Formats: sequence, structure tokens, C-alpha cells
Amino acid sequence: MSSMFSVWYIYLDSMAFLLLSSLGLIIILGMMGVTNMAHGEFMMLGAYAVSLSYHAGVPLIPAVALATVATGLLGMATERLIVRRFYGNLLQSLVATWGLSLVLSQGMLILMGPSLPGIPMPLGGFAVADKSYASYRLLLPAIGVGVLAFIWIVLFRTRAGMKIRATMQNPEIAQAMGVNAKAMYLLVFGAGSALAGFAGALYAPTTVIGPLFGNSFLAPAFVTVVVSGGADIILGALMSSGILGAVEGSFNYLFGSVTGRMCLLIATMFLLRRFPAGLSDILNSGRR
Repeated sequence: MSSMFSVWYIYLDSMAFLLLSSLGLIIILGMMGVTNMAHGEFMMLGAYAVSLSYHAGVPLIPAVALATVATGLLGMATERLIVRRFYGNLLQSLVATWGLSLVLSQGMLILMGPSLPGIPMPLGGFAVADKSYASYRLLLPAIGVGVLAFIWIVLFRTRAGMKIRATMQNPEIAQAMGVNAKAMYLLVFGAGSALAGFAGALYAPTTVIGPLFGNSFLAPAFVTVVVSGGADIILGALMSSGILGAVEGSFNYLFGSVTGRMCLLIATMFLLRRFPAGLSDILNSGRR
């Protein structure tokens, strides 16, 4: 019983980690074609914002909301001042956002020092047989799936979502039909940045908060996005995080986190070799 629960616990933890860390990147890359190399730094800023707010006396849930809004506004400013100049040029946007990531991480190191005070893990823990578990880590998968469902509702059940999808599919025709394409790009980049800050805020209680906070999230996030593909960002994110989470979680349980991360990368190479357009392309192929 204990070992079975441990397997499920580690699997859900790995799936939540991959899903939450990649959602903002999936939105920006999948819908805008922009490789945001500063994604990890936006997660770091979310963790910084929630730590500063929490230690200033703001309860954790409002602090997470505040961090989400703050990183979303910063993302909108980034799109307006930097990213907008590089649409249609993947390499230039990659270099520009990589430069931004260096400015943010090193700037926070200079301004705030090597670390911030941590946040205690909420919700406490529980025991199954002779092993203890953190309740908070069981909440994260539910939050990840809930956020994914919310994104689906916004994109496919609202007028704003219809305008966003139209702009991403064909900005010229969308603009001819009266859609403000620049506003849609601004909104999408801001939403992706807000999701990054939200993920960083959620994971702030689980690790050390410092200028390199986002580094441990960036590579798994990119792996999840690439395996997902761009044909269907919602189901693709769910499929890739579920499959890769199962691989990493299983090997984490059997052999430790280092082996689990190596097997995650091996599984990624296999899946890209087998499905070069991403897992979501399988769904589109089945519908045609």
C-alpha cells in the first residue's frame, strides 16, 4: 500500500512540475511563435514577489495572486518594449529574451542578494504507513489541471479567445475583420508571463528562492513544450506532462532524481524521433 501510494505521489508531483512550469511557455511559443528564454526569470520574479509580499504580512493566497498580476504586467511591458520588435524572427527573439534573462537574474542578485527568506510549506503533511508526505504537493496537480481547463474555457468559449485564436492563425485577416492584432499579442504575452509568475509563486514554498530560481524549471518546461507540439496546446500540454511525468516519476522512485531527469531527456528524444511534430499532432491526424 505504501509503495503504491509513493509511486502515485511522485508521478503526480512530476506531472504537476512539468505542467505548471511549461504552461506560460506553451501559451507564448505555441500561439505566438516566440521562444521566451526569460521564462525561468519570470518564474523567479513570481517567487520573489510572493516571498516579499508574504513576509510583508500578506496571506499566501493573495500574495500568489499579487505575484501573478505583477509578472503579467511586466510581461506586457516586455512585449511592448522588446518582443514586439522581433516577431517573425525566431532567432532574434531568442537572443533578445536570453539577454533579458541575464539582466533580470543578475539585476536581482545585485538588488536583493543571493537569496530571500523562504516560505513555510502550507497545509502540513500526512503519513501513509511509515512514510510522510506533504499535502501541498497533492494540491499542485489539481491546480495545474484547473488552470489548463480555465485556459481552454477562455480560448474556446469566450469572444476574446476567438479573437486571440484568429490573430494567431492569420493576423492579416483577423485585422481586416476589425481585430486589434497588436492588442492580442500584448494580451497573450502578458498571460503567458502571468502563468510563469503564478508557477514560480506556487513553487516558492518548495525550494530556495534566489536569482537562479528559474534555472531548475526552464529545461523541463522547454522539453514539455517541444514534446507537446503546437497543433493543440491544451491537450498537448496535458499529454506531454502526463507521459513525461510518468517517465520521470517512475525513475525518480526507483533510482533517484538524477536518473529520473536523465530518463526524462531520453524519453524526450525518443518521442521527438517518433513524433517530430509533437504529441498534439497525433490528435489532429486522428481528426482528419
